[in-house]
Amino acid sequence: MKTTSRFTILCLSALLCSTALTPFSAVYAAPPAASPAPMVNLPDFADIVDKIGPAVVNIRTTERVKATPDDQDPNDAEMQEFFRRFFGVPMPQQPAPAVPRGNNRRAPQAQEEVPRGVGSGFITSADGYIMTNAHVVDGASDVYVTLTDKREFKAKIIGSDKRTDVALLKIDGGNLPRVMIGDSDKIRAGEWVLAIGSPFGLDNTVTAGIVSAKARDTGDYLPLIQTDVAVNPGNSGGPLINLRGEVVGINSQIYSRSGGFMGISFAVPIDEALRVADQLKTGGRVTRGRIGVQIGEVTKDVAESLGLAKSQGALVAQVEAGSPAEKAGIEAGDIIQKFNGTLIDRPNDLPRMVGNIKPGTRATVTIWRKGVSRDFTLTVAEVEPDKVARADDKKGKPEQQATNILGLSVSNLSEEQRAKLKIDSGVLVEASDGSAARVGIRPGDAIQRLNNTDIKDAKQFNALVAKLDPKKLVALLVRRGESSLFVTLRPATPAP
Repeated sequence: MKTTSRFTILCLSALLCSTALTPFSAVYAAPPAASPAPMVNLPDFADIVDKIGPAVVNIRTTERVKATPDDQDPNDAEMQEFFRRFFGVPMPQQPAPAVPRGNNRRAPQAQEEVPRGVGSGFITSADGYIMTNAHVVDGASDVYVTLTDKREFKAKIIGSDKRTDVALLKIDGGNLPRVMIGDSDKIRAGEWVLAIGSPFGLDNTVTAGIVSAKARDTGDYLPLIQTDVAVNPGNSGGPLINLRGEVVGINSQIYSRSGGFMGISFAVPIDEALRVADQLKTGGRVTRGRIGVQIGEVTKDVAESLGLAKSQGALVAQVEAGSPAEKAGIEAGDIIQKFNGTLIDRPNDLPRMVGNIKPGTRATVTIWRKGVSRDFTLTVAEVEPDKVARADDKKGKPEQQATNILGLSVSNLSEEQRAKLKIDSGVLVEASDGSAARVGIRPGDAIQRLNNTDIKDAKQFNALVAKLDPKKLVALLVRRGESSLFVTLRPATPAP
């Protein structure tokens, strides 16, 4: 027993000595370190800017105005500019100095070139075609384009289209840098994009952000790309670029309450812009199709009451006399469901589809009428140039009356006004306040219908308004220019 105990003690002593000599880390190994979370690499735009930057240009526009007489006090010129900028009107003119006798001939006034504005653009071909916004060059006498290498060219305006805000310029040059064009239909919300332009005249400024939404309805012909890329005055006309270095849009608008960037900007999709540019290059203008209907929204209540499964399509509010739609048999109250077999989801889809059709083309329109779908065939006409119907001839008008419970004061339409507005009956809005003003009705509009009753004159209109129930909404068919739209509002409660 003693021998065994001694042997056990010796073995334990050897083990303790061995342990004491072993490093601590070998005995108590630290747990394996957790693998680091995979890092998401942020995009590096430097290579894209190096590649695309030389094809982005600064656009400077000027206007020719009468030169200031040499003997005019410079302080007067400064005051003229002050009044123009801050009050929107010129400073009252001082009497002209007397002309000495014997010199009744007035010297011809020379013209001078004054700065008008700055913007951006991008070269799409090596021989010098440039795309920009229509509002950048609108009203300019001369347009100058400056490249990143400081070369300056005088540009020719090939054409511009205000409806899409696209313009095409041309400079004389060869082997010029040009951008690569992408596919705006393939962009996705959340995708990184960047802009290059000249905000506030600062050439070749690069900003970046993401696509916020693909198709914002801000116009009849354009579903714009919404981004949070910083865009400011001077960025207009510059390219919106994806991570492949391709142009997917033309920076065009911002939403702002201050005049500066507030996190929301809009770009014209490059696919739409190219279609416009091709027509401008070929003929100097854009032709669009029309079928001659005024349309409105199909609300959920309307869809349910008419037996439609969804609130889709475009409600025909009015059919223009002699238009393709009238000749085909389409009537007010029809709901256009398809155009050439393509579903109309929202009302704005229809003018875009029709606008892209070449005038003279035959097309099929599917409508919903009295619980049944029907197909009509028509020949697409051409959109007429923009016209602003004026209804401001106040000669011989009665004294303006106080507004009624809708907030409207109206008068009878003259023959000339009915002809300009292309309507047979209705009343002219002389004043608008209260409920009417809040929904956007303004002087110069015409009221054609109150609920389901056509309006013949002011006396009838005021009599109908006097009988309205303040608890119920009222639908007015309002004509402005060449467009008609149903507007709903609630009458004000009459004062006790």
